[in-house]
Amino acid sequence: MSWAQTNLVSADVSPDDFIGLFDNPGLLLGIPLAIAGAVFMSLGAQYQSRGVRKVEAIAGLTGKKGLRASHLLKLFSRPSWVMGTLLLIAAIVCQLSALAIAPLIVVQPLGAVSLVVTTMVNAHYTGHMPTKASMTAVALCLGGIFVFVAFAALYAVESPLDETQLLVLLVILMIVLIGVAAAWLIFKTRAGALFYITGAGVLYGFVATLAKVIITRVQAGNFDFVTIACGIALAAAGIAGAYFVQTAYASGPPDLVIAGLTVVDPIIAVIIGATLLGEAARTPIWTVIIWTIAGGVAAVGVVLLAKRHPQVMSESQEHPIARGSTGTFDTRGDAGDR
Repeated sequence: MSWAQTNLVSADVSPDDFIGLFDNPGLLLGIPLAIAGAVFMSLGAQYQSRGVRKVEAIAGLTGKKGLRASHLLKLFSRPSWVMGTLLLIAAIVCQLSALAIAPLIVVQPLGAVSLVVTTMVNAHYTGHMPTKASMTAVALCLGGIFVFVAFAALYAVESPLDETQLLVLLVILMIVLIGVAAAWLIFKTRAGALFYITGAGVLYGFVATLAKVIITRVQAGNFDFVTIACGIALAAAGIAGAYFVQTAYASGPPDLVIAGLTVVDPIIAVIIGATLLGEAARTPIWTVIIWTIAGGVAAVGVVLLAKRHPQVMSESQEHPIARGSTGTFDTRGDAGDR
């Protein structure tokens, strides 16, 4: 049995470890904090998306093939984008607070709540009301994630991390960053929203994991070179992920972006948390199978939403409603850009 497999199903856990919902009261506070962060995330995504689209409309530029420096600088002058950024900061605060008191594999998947809020808000602003097919896709995303969280809350374990685990994590992240950068250089001229969403989701999965690691080590008084290295790696992954997210907003509707992030991000974080960090050390094999099925269902929901999203279908058919607007998008000043 490999080291990762041993961490996944081993019963060799210290009696001092926190185990499951009934043995770790922090879960009772961590879960609502994570949900609050998800709501802030959904609102922030909507406002940032509006800012990106506004810059495109005013400057006559498109960011579908990757945002340029001119795009990024103009974003700071858009009130809606700045508001979205502040809301995302609030989401990060809630998320970090949740990670400080609850296991990663429980907290991270709850970001799926943001998908419902974003879908409704985006429908209001764009006039593209959800269809039966798109709502079915959203239901698959949410259903898969919540089944996963329900079982994760029963068996999640938090145990001390050693430096070997952290060094392995940093090496894996370095390889991922190189791979993502190479893929972007090769495919950026023809990459669509799903490419940027997937890339951002993978990177944010590592960001969440590193945040959990840093919080855990600081709480234990281990603020050393390895902790600092984790902080630098977190910043690098976060900046790259943020660029991919902003480009994704220029390539697709915000609820599609959120759908991808709330599935890809948790999948990566959960895989790392369950294997490398040992948070699933007391999880029965049958529960791991349920997790796998639930994650697959959520991923199918994202793919279906990408294909059947009403705004994507409308734009592909050259619908008269402008992309990211209600048909009366004002490019003069800040009208509609709040």
